[in-house]
Amino acid sequence: MAVTKTAKRAFRQAANRKIVNDKRKKMMKESVKSIRLVISKKDKKVAEKDISKTFSALDKAAKKGIIKKGTADRKKSRLAKAIAKIEK
Repeated sequence: MAVTKTAKRAFRQAANRKIVNDKRKKMMKESVKSIRLVISKKDKKVAEKDISKTFSALDKAAKKGIIKKGTADRKKSRLAKAIAKIEK
């Protein structure tokens, strides 16, 4: 356990950051899951409308270091490709 005053402070900061990061990660995952569900239902209009929200969640997660930039780019690319595959 932390002994010094600064170590205790660092411990509290880490706990608070974990809460924020977990919230961002959950938001990102839920967003990707919901867009995947819309894609599976082949609803192109709804998918194109909601894709910006998902892209934003992925970009924010990458910016804050929750996921790597390449991972976010790959996920965005695959989602966009899946939406483009949907027939009108």
